[in-house]
Order: sequence, then C-alpha cells, then structure tokens
Amino acid sequence: MKLKTGLSVVAWLSVFALFTNAHASERELRIGIEAAYPPFAYKTPDNKLVGFDYDIGEALCAKLQAKCKWIEIEFDGLIPSLKVRKIDAAISSVSITEERLKSVDFTTSYYRLPARVVTRKDSGITQVPADLAGKRIGVQRATNFDRYATERFESSGAQIVKYGSQNEVFLDLLSGRLDAALAGSVAIEEGLLKVSGGADYQFVGEPFTEEKYFGTGAGIAVRKKDPLATELNQALAAIHADGTYDAIRKKYFQYDISGTP
Repeated sequence: MKLKTGLSVVAWLSVFALFTNAHASERELRIGIEAAYPPFAYKTPDNKLVGFDYDIGEALCAKLQAKCKWIEIEFDGLIPSLKVRKIDAAISSVSITEERLKSVDFTTSYYRLPARVVTRKDSGITQVPADLAGKRIGVQRATNFDRYATERFESSGAQIVKYGSQNEVFLDLLSGRLDAALAGSVAIEEGLLKVSGGADYQFVGEPFTEEKYFGTGAGIAVRKKDPLATELNQALAAIHADGTYDAIRKKYFQYDISGTP
C-alpha cells in the first residue's frame, strides 16, 4: 500500500511538472503593429500578415519561447496602446527619438534608414525645401516625418497634408492630389516607385537623418522600466549572432539596413 501511495505521489508530481512546463511555454506577448507599411508590415491578398517587422517579431518571440499575439493598430495609436496595457510591445518601425523616450522605453535599434522627399519627375521640384512653397506635401500622421515636415517645410510655404496610413499618402500622390511626400526611403521604394505608375516618380533633395527628428533608428517600444526591454535586447543579440537577422533582412533588402545611412 505504501509503495502504491509513493508511486501515486511521483505520478502526480510528474503530471504537475508537465503542466507547469506546458503553461510556461504558453507565454504570450501582445505586439502592436501597423500592417500598412510595406515591406515592413503589410497584408497579402489572402489577409496574412507579413513583412520585415513581422518576421523580426516572430524570431524574437521564438528566442523568448513565447507566442506572438499580433494586434493591428494605426501608427498613432501604438504608444497610447502601450500606456494603457493593450499591448506589451510595438514592433512597427517606431523611430527612437528624444520625444518618444519621454513616454516609453526602447530596445536597441534593429534598423536605420534615411527619410526622403519623393515627387513626380515633371513636378518642377528639384530643391528641398526651396521649391516646396505652395505645394501639398503628404505625410503619415504622428510620425517623425509629420513632425519634420510641419516644423521645417511649412515655414517655406508648403501645405502639410496628414494621413492615417502611408498607403493613403502614396495613393493621393499617384492620383495627383499631392505634389510630394516625405517618408522613409525604403517605404517609398517599395510602396511607390515599384508599383504601377511609380516609374513617373523620383527622389529629390538630400536624405534626411537629423537625430532630433529621425532618431537613432527604429526600435521596439515597451512601457517605461519594463524588464521586457532587456529580454528583447538579449533576443535581438541572439538573432544577430546566429544569422537569423541577416536571413530575414535578405528576404526584403539587398543591402545593409542595420547601421547609419
């Protein structure tokens, strides 16, 4: 009888251990993303979420033995969603800037690219910001591009038109409702220059990299003093070390995006 009781205790302990391990492996990270910014995050025709940011997030969750729960949010709602604990992190090409660091913490940068102005080749715009007077310049609302254009281009006489998503900016530029747009260089290449009608457009002026506006690269945003930032930094280091980061990067870019422009 004692032997049976002993075996029963061992069996129950084994079941408890299995349950505990299974429960631990079910850790879930709620990650905010705006799925309207190719090639970083967008939807396929069958409504599947894909892109560089998405793949990076999935790789980080794998390193942390967690499940990514992706929550789609418009860009200007990402940081507010962090603050009210709707999400645990934002992996959506959020630039690390002094202004944003006042309200959230960031991991180290996982990519950095310059901002550019794009316009029709026959627009007559060649000098920026000198030729922007009287022109309608499209930006995505609440982004670093929005802030830069508002503070630097409006004083030159430009009218800044703000949109909820980058796709809306490009659609209005293609339809002639805008004269130019300010956005990330790769977003312009993938979302405008490579689409139907994109051959009629070109970059003008020099790249913009001023840290006051464009920060030190894109990082993963988390709540202030959240230890998740340390975990994510360790996971970022791990995917760089084992080649995962570079494999993901090569899916979307044929050049290095991790350093300074």
